[in-house]
This record gives sequence, C-alpha cells and structure tokens, in this order.
Amino acid sequence: MRREWFSAEEIVAAGSPELSSSISSFNRFAAAHLRRVAGKARKRTGARGAPPWEYHISLLPHAAQMRLTLTNGAVAVTGKASAKSRRIEAAWKAYQKATAKAKAKAERALDAIQLVARLEAAGLNVDVAVRKAAAELRVSPASIYRWRDLVKGVAAQHHLPLLLPGYKPTSKFTECHPEAWEVLVSDWLRPERPSFAACYRRMKNTAEANGWEPIPLVSALRRRRKRQIDPAVAELARGGKDKAKRLYPAQRRTRAMLDAMEAVNMDGHRLDVFVALPDTKKPVRMHLIVLQDLYSGKVVGWRLAESENRVAVRLTIGDMVENFGIPDRIVLDNGRAFASKWISGGTPNRYRFKVRDEDPRGLLTSLGVEVHWTKPYSGQSKPIERAFRDLAEEIAKHPFCAGAYVGNTPLAKPENYGSRAVPVEDFRAHVARMVAEHNARPGRDTETAKGRSFDETFGESFARAIVRWPTRAQKSLWLLAAERVSAQRGSGEIHLFGNRYWAPAMNGHAGRKVTVRFDPDHLHRPIGVYAADDRLICEAECIADSGFFDAEAAQEHGRNRAAWERAQREQLRLHRKLSADELAALYGSTPSPAAPAAAHPKVKRLAVGGPAGAAGLQVEDAPGTMDEENFEESFSRGLRLIAGERSGEL
Repeated sequence: MRREWFSAEEIVAAGSPELSSSISSFNRFAAAHLRRVAGKARKRTGARGAPPWEYHISLLPHAAQMRLTLTNGAVAVTGKASAKSRRIEAAWKAYQKATAKAKAKAERALDAIQLVARLEAAGLNVDVAVRKAAAELRVSPASIYRWRDLVKGVAAQHHLPLLLPGYKPTSKFTECHPEAWEVLVSDWLRPERPSFAACYRRMKNTAEANGWEPIPLVSALRRRRKRQIDPAVAELARGGKDKAKRLYPAQRRTRAMLDAMEAVNMDGHRLDVFVALPDTKKPVRMHLIVLQDLYSGKVVGWRLAESENRVAVRLTIGDMVENFGIPDRIVLDNGRAFASKWISGGTPNRYRFKVRDEDPRGLLTSLGVEVHWTKPYSGQSKPIERAFRDLAEEIAKHPFCAGAYVGNTPLAKPENYGSRAVPVEDFRAHVARMVAEHNARPGRDTETAKGRSFDETFGESFARAIVRWPTRAQKSLWLLAAERVSAQRGSGEIHLFGNRYWAPAMNGHAGRKVTVRFDPDHLHRPIGVYAADDRLICEAECIADSGFFDAEAAQEHGRNRAAWERAQREQLRLHRKLSADELAALYGSTPSPAAPAAAHPKVKRLAVGGPAGAAGLQVEDAPGTMDEENFEESFSRGLRLIAGERSGEL
C-alpha cells in the first residue's frame, strides 16, 4: 500500500529545493506552520525518546510530493488533495481573467508572505516576523495573517492566484419568470434585428397580462443576455450566416510555393460605368472578365463583354494562353459562364449541369488545365476580389469616366448620374491603360511582391518557370465559330464584317461554303478557314483597303501580286515536266493504230450506163451509211441523168 505519512528525515532526504536542507531547520518550519494544520501532522507512536513527528504528503510543495512519490512510492494526490487541485486550477483561471489592478494587489500580498517566511527562516518568531513585515510594507498585521490563512497548505508556486482580492464574479442573476425570459430572447433573436428595449417593453406588457412574476429591470436582463447568449449565436440569428461566418477567422493560404503561371484564378465584375454601343440606343454596363496570376497578382488576361458568357470567357483564356502560356491549375467561380460545358466540359467535379460521358471536352479540359471551384457566394475564397476592388476604383471613378459613373449602389448615384456614356472603343482603351497601371504600380505589400510591382514579381518568377505553350492548331479551340459563309467566286476571298480575308489556298474553294473561326474583338487578325467536314483549310490574312490615289499601296499590291504570280509559275514549272515538242516527239514515235475494215453499206445507189453503152440503171455500193436526206438527193440526181440520156436518144 502506498505511503502518505513521512518523517522529517525522509522529507529532507528527498532533497526538495523548496524546503530546508537540514533537519533542524525543517523542524522549526514544521513547528511554526505544518503542525498547526489539523489532521495533517501526528506523532509517531512506539518510538524511543521524544516521539518524532510525521507529516501528510499533501502539506508539502508539489516538487517534494513528486520526489517522495518516485523514491518511496507515495501517493501525491488523494481525497481532499484532488479538491485542492481543482481549487488551485480555478484560482489560476480567475487570475488570468483578472485586471491589472487586482493582480498588483495579489503581488503585494505575496511579497508580504514571502518576507515573513524569510524572517522566520532567519530565526524570528512568527508574530515578530509578521509585525516587522507589516511595518516595512506598510500593511496591517491582520492582513498578513489573513493572507497566510488563504495559502495555508498550498505549495508556494500557487500562492499568487489565491491572493487575489476577495471579489469573485458570480453566475447568479436576478430571478426572472422563465416564460418571460423565453419570450424576450425569442423576440430579440429575429432577423429583423429589433432593439432589446423594444423587446423588453413587449415582453413586460405580455407578462402583466399573464401574471408572470418576477420581471427584473431591463438593465439586469441585458446583462444576463450578454452573459448567456454567445455573440456568434446572436449574429447568426440577427445578421445571417454570412455575417456569422466573419466571426470565425478566415483561412490564410500562402502563395510563396507557387511559380508564375502555375496557377491562375478567374472571375467577372460588372463595372459601374455607362457605355455606348454602336448598335444599341440605351447605354449599358459592361462586364470585365479578368484572369489573374496567383503567385504575383498580375492580370494576365481580360476582356470586356455585355454579360458574363462562355464566349467572353473562352476568348479571355485564349488571350492568356497566347501571351503567357498554359497554366497548370485554375480557380474558377461557379457561375454559368465559367461552368459551361464548352469551358470545363469533361471535368469530373463540376457543380453545375449534369456530368455525362458524352459531354464535349471543354477548352480547359482540352488544354490539360486542372480546375478548382470556389465556394458559391464566398468572396473569401476568391483571391481576385481584392484586384477587382482596385480596378473598379481606378476604372469607374477616373476623370475619363466623369458623367458616366453610376455608383456602386442605387443609393450612391452621383449628382451627374446618366449625363454621359463612354463609347465602347474609347472605354476599352481606358480599361487597357488602367490594367497596365495596375500591374506596373510599385509598392505592393503582398507575400510575394514585397514592395515590388506585380509586373516585376511576375517577370522574376516567369524567367525561371517551366511554362507550357500552345501550338498553332490549338488556337482554334478558343476562337469563335461563325455561321458558314461563301467564298467569293474567282479568288475565293471571304467577306466578313466589312473586312476581306484571303490566302492562296482559298483559290481551290472559290464559290463554296466554308466555316470561319475568328476573334470578334480583333477582326484584323488572321481567321481560321475550315471545310464542310471541319478540316482546316488555311489561315486567311485580313486584306486592308487602300486609298484611291495611294501610289505606294498600289505598288505594294503590285509587288505582292507579282510575287504570287511567280510562285504560281514556279508551281506550274514543277508540275509541267515535258514541253510540247517533247510530247510531239513522244507521240510521233508511237505506231498508228490499223484502220478498221469497211463495213457493208446499208443503202444502195443507182448508176447510169451499162455494158455496150446501153442505157440502164445500176446499183453501186455506197461507202458507209446514208441517211434519208442523202438518199433523196442521190435518187433525184439519178432520175435527172436518166431523163437526159433518154432525151438525147430521141
């Protein structure tokens, strides 16, 4: 059975640094303090001479208890010691929540107790030590005795929290009728966010009608509400789940381990500017589709569109891929334009539309880009939202858009609302300038920029990054497919939106229907021309019109046509290996085929004259065949000859 009582010799032998190292000093300390604790010190019976004292382990400091436990197998905590441990733990929790003023008072009391202990160790009587410490610290002896009683039997390292001032906050509140309290709390925890005073007045009127008593003052119930209802619960009920989520710290994700163009994120934002389109009477607000590099924060692609649609998204991705390469990952919003099958078809974790095996492969899937979706209606999961805040401020509130700014809310309309609309081409140029300024602005305080601009941060990483680049054939994946158009007869050129496009390969498709793929925002770039079976024919360049008297343009056109004619003549020379003389010699050396045998005539003719000059009619073989007209002519001539011979005879 484990021991709980130990003699002075055993306690000193344990070597605790908190107790005296000599038996005589420990006996003096025990006589002054430990032997006064009822039930914790006793005389050992059966010993010779003066009966030695034994002390319970709970009287000793924590370090001494641990040493005795290891050396003698003692029990450090038993029965009432567990209650004491709980008391000490509660005292430390209260000390952590106490004010600086209360902690200062506890430290002053601890100084007094420690001074008394040092004086006692020096050999002074306890009463003399208390009076001397009280005089030195300018406190009353009664206070020192009271403080000593508070820490009696507790290890020295736990004295400080037990010496806090006597005030302890209580969890008891003024009594209130339970039904009245339930009505008050239920009324206050509504989305309409009523004031607590109004809820209290309604509850009090109902309590008087129903005889609910007692009803405390409004201030007492307000304190009770603050103590019993968690702020997060109140915010969830009165502000909604979105506001309640803000009470929980957001996840902070580092981008330091990324490289430029390793991951990008994409979203759209409706700009607060009226824009005039050439084919509409009323001004519209354009959407800005933006692609941002996650490592640096640089905008790597953007487009303006009347709405967030798959065409604008596809072209924005194409701009990024052509200029900066293909990223490994992309973070997309869950909107219909971004989750379209033409963009992310074939991605297994799409959250919109049904995923079927027969779905077409989307642009991102075809390019081998891994798609990550953001949580719906969660701005914290979209890093690009911070960029939109800057871009919206710089674009919409710039002096260039004065009079066209509409405000970011219906209540924030400026005085000159609707007085102007910016032409779309001018607005597109303005957005391009602002995006360039956004990327080049120095002093960016981000994890990766560290005072540099987004352009500098991107360029430093892009120079050492491994980036995938698209082939020319992949360009057709993001270009817009138009309706089938007819190639012009003769040259085969294509007329589209007032522009002309042509390539030499179009000569073979003149007058036929073809499909063209083009960029609607850059109509002067080459277009892809495809046959009826979606086979690529060529890329046709845009042919610019020239002035009527532009001699330089005419000379350039003549040089281009002469070069084309030379190329055609060279191809003709390569195809025509033999000249006409060589062909004639080749054909002349070949034996002529034998003439076919004459066939028997199907029609006979009359012959004049016969043997011995006698007049008569003979039938001769006529070579070949004779039709009805020839037969009549021959027959008439024969009759005339016969008639002439007869008249001569007469």
